Amino acid sequence: MITIAAQRIFDGNQWLMNHTVEVVDGIIAAIRPTTAKDGPAVPLLVPAFVDAQIYGANGRLLSVFPDITTIQAIRDYSKKGGAAAFLPTVATHPTPVIHACIDAVRNYWEQGHQGCLGLHVEGPWMHPVKRGAHVEEWVHPPDINEVKALLEYGSGVIKMITLAPEITSPEIIALIQSYRIIISAGHSNATLQESQKGFALGIPAVTHLFNAMSGCDHRNPGLAIAALSSTNVTCSIIPDGIHVHPQMIQIAYKLLGRRLFAITDAVTETSTGPYQHTLSGDHYTSNGILSGSALTMLQACKNLQNLANISEEDALWMCSAGPAQLLKLDTDFGFIQENKSAHLLALTEDWEVIFCDSHEQVKVK
Repeated sequence: MITIAAQRIFDGNQWLMNHTVEVVDGIIAAIRPTTAKDGPAVPLLVPAFVDAQIYGANGRLLSVFPDITTIQAIRDYSKKGGAAAFLPTVATHPTPVIHACIDAVRNYWEQGHQGCLGLHVEGPWMHPVKRGAHVEEWVHPPDINEVKALLEYGSGVIKMITLAPEITSPEIIALIQSYRIIISAGHSNATLQESQKGFALGIPAVTHLFNAMSGCDHRNPGLAIAALSSTNVTCSIIPDGIHVHPQMIQIAYKLLGRRLFAITDAVTETSTGPYQHTLSGDHYTSNGILSGSALTMLQACKNLQNLANISEEDALWMCSAGPAQLLKLDTDFGFIQENKSAHLLALTEDWEVIFCDSHEQVKVK
C-alpha cells in the first residue's frame, strides 16, 4: 500500500483539507483524514493532467522522428509539466509520414510504455485559407478511398482527426465515426450554417478555438460562433496568452463552462523537415507564421487562473477531466476518489511539480 498525505486534495469536485490517499495495486482504496503516522504531507494533490494535442518535445518533432524515442521524449516533457496522459499529434504531411507516426505509436505500446493515448491526425483535410502554418501543397479535401485506406492502416491507433467540416461529405464523416475516432472541426473556413451542419452530423469538438477558423464577424459568423453558441460541442483552447487573448478565453469560458478544455499545442525547436519551428520568446514560429506553443499543461492551468481569472477548480477540470471525457478515457481520469485508478499530480504551494504519474509509477516515488 502507498500512502500520500496532502494538505489539500482536489477530488474532481471539491477540496479536502489534510487528507491522505491510500493506493493499493493502483486503485485508491481510501481517502481519510491525515494522522501523525502518515509522515510529511505534499501541499497539493490533484488529478493528473491530460494533453490532447502535442507535436513533439526536447528537440524531437514526431513527424521528423516518428519513433519510440520521440514518444518517450513527449512523455517525459508531459510528466514534467503535470500530464500523465498525452495524445501525440502529426500535422499535415504526405501519407507515408502519417503512417510512420502510426507505426511509432504501435511500437511504443508493444514495448509496454504508458501514457500515450493514440494519435491525433491534424490535416491534411482542411481549408487552405485557414491552414495556418500547415504546408499548403499538401492541404486538400478528403477522398473516400484515401480516408478508407488511412482508417484501415491506423485502426486502433488514430484517436482523433481534425478536419474542416465544410469540405468533408456526410459519408466521410460517418465513415470516420464508424472507426470510433473523434472528429474535431478545425482549420476551417465554415460558415455558421456549415458548422452547425457538421455538429448535427455528430462532430463533437472544435480544435484550438479561435485559431485557424472562421471567427466572430458580426455579419458573417463562422465556426467560432457556432461553437460558442452550441449546447453540446466541446472546444480545446491554447491558453498561452499569445494564441488567444486572455479576454477571449474568459468569454469562451463564460459561454462554454466545462465544455472548454486546455491543450498545449506544444512543438519543439527543429531545423529539419517542412515545419522548422523556431522558439521566439515563449512561443514558436514556422516559416515566419505563429505555429505551436511552448506550454506545459501545468503552465496552461496556471494561465487559466492568472490570465483568464478562472477558478482553481475549473482550471483543474479543464486540464484533466475535461479532455479525458472528450477522449473517452475511463472516468477515473480527472478524479481522486475511492475505487478509482490513481492518476495523481502532487504540487508545491507555488504549483510546481513534485511528482506526476498514473498508479504504475507512483509506487516508486
